[in-house]
Amino acid sequence: MKSIDVLIVGAGWTGLTAASALKAAGREVVVVDKARGPGGRSSTRRQDGFSFDHGAQYLTARDEAFRAQVEAWRDLDLIATWQPRIRVVGARPDSANGSPDERLVGVPGMNAVLHYLAGHIDCRFGKKVAKIEWSDDHWTIVDERGDRLSARNLILTPPPQQTAALLGSQHPLYDQVSAVPMAPAWALLLAFSMRTQTEFDAVFVNEGPLGWIARNGDKPGRQGNVWVVHASQQWSRENLERDAEDVASEMLAAFNEIVNFARSMRPAVATAHRWRYALCPEPLNCRAITCPEQNLVIAGDWCAGNRIEGAWLSGRAAAGVV
Repeated sequence: MKSIDVLIVGAGWTGLTAASALKAAGREVVVVDKARGPGGRSSTRRQDGFSFDHGAQYLTARDEAFRAQVEAWRDLDLIATWQPRIRVVGARPDSANGSPDERLVGVPGMNAVLHYLAGHIDCRFGKKVAKIEWSDDHWTIVDERGDRLSARNLILTPPPQQTAALLGSQHPLYDQVSAVPMAPAWALLLAFSMRTQTEFDAVFVNEGPLGWIARNGDKPGRQGNVWVVHASQQWSRENLERDAEDVASEMLAAFNEIVNFARSMRPAVATAHRWRYALCPEPLNCRAITCPEQNLVIAGDWCAGNRIEGAWLSGRAAAGVV
């Protein structure tokens, strides 16, 4: 079995950023992902003719290198500024971050950049990695169908709990990776057949079961009376294993209390989606974790302060040490 130079598990922001940097440097790279396409938590979901950014809602750019990259994507019409009218419900917590200078979104969906990057890389989708093995100075990954790939270098970008499970409890990095906490999030996808007017496009909710509401259809490049609602971290943790239909019903009732038009309109779509590993409450500040003796790098937004920018920085760091 021929060995690939670099094999990357995960086609989200971290994995595709690392792959792009490595390919630009002349390295042979293959990316595998269990999903049908790129995106991870920036995936765009389509249902009944509507499109939803049901994970990451927007991105910010504070790091100088990331700002330069964002401008390059903007020049390709993959990124645009979103200027929502924002409402705040409940007292703003002391721990909340300040408002960013600019909120940016992918066009026509949050996965636009990732689709662009994946189009220039050998990406193999529908491959859920079941096992990884290190032997004779190379890695072998085995997917759920029993298919194998061999590589001299491996970059793992799934959430820490999934990465730790692949490593196994005997691996020297297992304890460090498995100890990184991840918080879940329930998302509610709503679409209405009729156009309605509101005095806001997004809501930060600081009380009750919800945490965020956005009129998804009014972001650049979108259309339709489409909304995405995220539950609060606490409510998501407390209701993590509930039936999705029950979660959708309860979140819709809370949405109706804030967005008044919805009380008299039946949604065409009302679907709940569970993100089991949505964000890291206590992210590391290392950008990437390395195991040089095994040609292994572990990376993700949780290594570099969360958010899309953190995922990009972690991917760049991973590429730099392979």
